Amino acid sequence: MNVETTVQETPVLQKTKELCQTILEQPTMRSIRERIDTFMGNEAIRGQYESLVGKSERLQQKQQNALPLTGEEIADFEQHRDSLLRNPVARGFFDAQEELHEVQQSVQRYVHKTLELGRLPTEAEVAAGSCGHGCGCGQ
Repeated sequence: MNVETTVQETPVLQKTKELCQTILEQPTMRSIRERIDTFMGNEAIRGQYESLVGKSERLQQKQQNALPLTGEEIADFEQHRDSLLRNPVARGFFDAQEELHEVQQSVQRYVHKTLELGRLPTEAEVAAGSCGHGCGCGQ
C-alpha cells in the first residue's frame, strides 16, 4: 500500500524554499560544498580525522571517570591534531564547517528575532543577540 504525504505549499514554505535556493546559489556556499566534498572524498584524511575523534573521546572518557591523563596520551593527541590541522584539505573542511555554521546561525537569528518581535528586526536588534528572559538560546 502506497501512502503519500502531501505538504501544502504555503506561502511561508514557498519563501523558505526560495531562501534555501538563494543560499545555495551564493559563491561562498559553492566553495563550502567543494571543500566538504573534497574532504569526504579523501579516505586517508577522513581516517586520520576519525582516529583523532576516537582519541579525543577516549581522553574525555578518562577525564569523566576522574582518571589521570598521561603526558604521553596528551602529546599523542596533540601531535595527531596538529598534523591534521596542517593538512590543507582537513583545514579547508574545518573552515567550511565553521562558515556553514555562521550562515545557519545568521538565518536562525533573523528568523527568531522576526518571530519574537512580530516584525523584521533591525541589524542592531539581530546583532544584540539575546532573545530575552527564559529564551535558552545561549546568546
